[in-house]
Amino acid sequence: MIILAAATLSLNSCVVSKKKYQSLQSELEASRKQNDETLGKLSTAENDRIRLQNDLTNAGSSIITKQDQIDDLKEQLSDCKAVRDKQLTQVGDLTVITQAANDNIKETLAQLERKDKYIHLLQEAKSKADSINLALAVNLKGVLKEGLDDKDVEIKVDKTVVFINLSDKVLFKSGSADLTPKASEVLAKIAQIIESRPDLEVMVEGYTDSDPIKNSCLKDNWDLSVKRATSVVRVLQKEFKINPNRLVAAGRGEYNALVANDTPENKSLNRRTRIIIMPKLDQFYDLLNPNMVPQ
Repeated sequence: MIILAAATLSLNSCVVSKKKYQSLQSELEASRKQNDETLGKLSTAENDRIRLQNDLTNAGSSIITKQDQIDDLKEQLSDCKAVRDKQLTQVGDLTVITQAANDNIKETLAQLERKDKYIHLLQEAKSKADSINLALAVNLKGVLKEGLDDKDVEIKVDKTVVFINLSDKVLFKSGSADLTPKASEVLAKIAQIIESRPDLEVMVEGYTDSDPIKNSCLKDNWDLSVKRATSVVRVLQKEFKINPNRLVAAGRGEYNALVANDTPENKSLNRRTRIIIMPKLDQFYDLLNPNMVPQ
């Protein structure tokens, strides 16, 4: 009986130890899971910090640019006021003036004031467009510089639009409108910028060199340039969900060449796709309408 009792106690002891082991094992697993979650949150927080720092840097550059433009506008306004004051002084120096002439001068000054407001409106709109385009170009260069050679991509700001020139080897297979695997990566980055600017329209233009082409799929260079433009537009719409109402596809064929098609190097420069990011046309029509001048 003593032996039996001892065996029973030993068995109970083993059971208790196993339960403790399982409990400790569960606690260890929970601790590991919590640790993984904490590391994930730390990684996310660090990424957010880097993004916010980049946004702050971009905002600082934009503020400096806008301040310079504001100072320039202030100087122009001061010059206009000086001209106006000089005109008023000259009018006041006249010794004889009829009532009718006086009324005419008042009306003229009122018209000048209205025109002055309109001119300032146009200047402000132009400054705003220039600031937006400058920021847009900086953002595009920052987004596209990774993974692309400088000779394969060119970003320019000209008047009221931003141009992105991409060589054909970045987007297309030779003599074809089929996109390369690298094209999707490039267009994804451009789509990010387009999506962030819903007030802008996007025109895609295809260009070729002067070498004639004709096969079962393509009639000539006009055909190739148009199909390349529509290939890019189609990807922006279907893969990256850009509103098709904002997109325009155009083919320029072998014309409007950058350089003469007299060497293989020059032909390579002329084979390109140009993406133009520009304000909507109705916005310019509003600017040209005198009735839109604020009272």
